[in-house]
Amino acid sequence: MNNQDTTAVLSPISGQAEENGKTSQPAPKPSSEGTPKTATERKRSPKLSEDKRFKIFCGSSNRALSEEICKFVGVPLGESKLQRFADGEVYFQLLENVRGVDVFVVQPTCRPVDEHLLELLIMIDALKRASAGRITVVMPYYGYARQDRKDRPRVAITAKLVADLLSTAGANRALLVDLHAAQIQGFFNIPVDHLFASPVLVGYVRDLGLPDLTVVSPDAGGVERARFFAKKLEVPLAIVDKRRTDINVTEVMNVIGDVEGRTCLILDDIIDTAGTLVGTVEALYNQGAKKVYACASHPVLSGPAVERIANSRLEQLIVTNTIPLREDALRVPKIKVLSIAGLLGRAIESIHMETSVSTLFN
Repeated sequence: MNNQDTTAVLSPISGQAEENGKTSQPAPKPSSEGTPKTATERKRSPKLSEDKRFKIFCGSSNRALSEEICKFVGVPLGESKLQRFADGEVYFQLLENVRGVDVFVVQPTCRPVDEHLLELLIMIDALKRASAGRITVVMPYYGYARQDRKDRPRVAITAKLVADLLSTAGANRALLVDLHAAQIQGFFNIPVDHLFASPVLVGYVRDLGLPDLTVVSPDAGGVERARFFAKKLEVPLAIVDKRRTDINVTEVMNVIGDVEGRTCLILDDIIDTAGTLVGTVEALYNQGAKKVYACASHPVLSGPAVERIANSRLEQLIVTNTIPLREDALRVPKIKVLSIAGLLGRAIESIHMETSVSTLFN
């Protein structure tokens, strides 16, 4: 056998050299059931911290969340260099070997959306050219998700476009959190794991012990999400009928359901300018609500959102850290941030170990 026909790699379990996927050691001994170990069992390490074929990298959009995930999983954050040329071009370099490695790239595409999306595509390309074994994009916030259909003539479907860009760049799998519309998963031609932040939010709300609670969907599109939340808390559901007059401009119309004398919890996936949120709060108070709280997975908080929330009659806004909060938002005491690092960390572990992710939905 000449040297060109032999490729030596290190087995993550035995530490012994292997050639072309065939170890020079004897075949694995049968297990107690008398069957040899599967390929999946052979490639797993007892602890992810000892697994040399598992790495997590991140871009610049939410490094704090990435570090939390790595701390939860028990691995260091992958070393890389991310810089920009004078004209704004992105420069990315991996500072460690990823050949054959199962790589996870954490990068929510939040503001500035275009810059962070391009960063992610460039990181994927670098990993692909460095011969990473599998590339999983972890996008706690999926930018451009709100344009998921042709609701007007001659408009783009950007949710599909971004999915195509990720696949073309070289992503093999995607891990997403609370998509604006669940059917966006169908835009991908690669496997998608869609997580919900509700286990984290439900736990916190349950601990608050709010009396006479009613979960409120701020529009018809979020009814399914709100119904799931209400079922978990075993409380009634109400719906706010609204009419959108323009982009980021809505007019609250009517409240469907009984909210008089009750504590209301508005549930949404994204809070952008907070126009819908503040209008819903006022509509609920006008219908006799006693107190109003709100939950959202993604605190985009653009433009006047923080000022609107601070000046509203909202008791508390509960969000997750899929997106880092603006500095002025951090100074608003009624905004409470919960971490989803544990949820994402468990999902990453499950994907790498090839076990079920669906158990996290509970």
